[in-house]
Amino acid sequence: MPFISTDQLKQIELFPQAVSGIVAGENIMLSFLELEQDCVIPEHSHPHEQAGLILSGKLRFRIAEEERVVGAGDAFLIPKNLVHSGLVIEGPVKVLDIFSPLRKDYLDAYNQYSQTSEKTVWRS
Repeated sequence: MPFISTDQLKQIELFPQAVSGIVAGENIMLSFLELEQDCVIPEHSHPHEQAGLILSGKLRFRIAEEERVVGAGDAFLIPKNLVHSGLVIEGPVKVLDIFSPLRKDYLDAYNQYSQTSEKTVWRS
């Protein structure tokens, strides 16, 4: 599937006030993250490199010991296992997150919403 309409992606809740639509290839994953006003991104780390681009809104973002307010057009890089956190100060905030390798935890959560079942319709 070489072309994707991001506004038609299924969304999953990653944590309170945060939803994401996921696009994944073999070695790279995009997360179209939407954060509501006052959303708290809990302090965390993961074994994935992460890059991001703020598309709209403003976020107070902390990566290791450095903190700053980021807004539309600002980008960031987070090495694997580095602690980071944030707070939405002008929301909603939209972020394009890019991960390598793929985040299996995100994909597992995402796939539970898109698996086939006895209710799956294959033809109209």
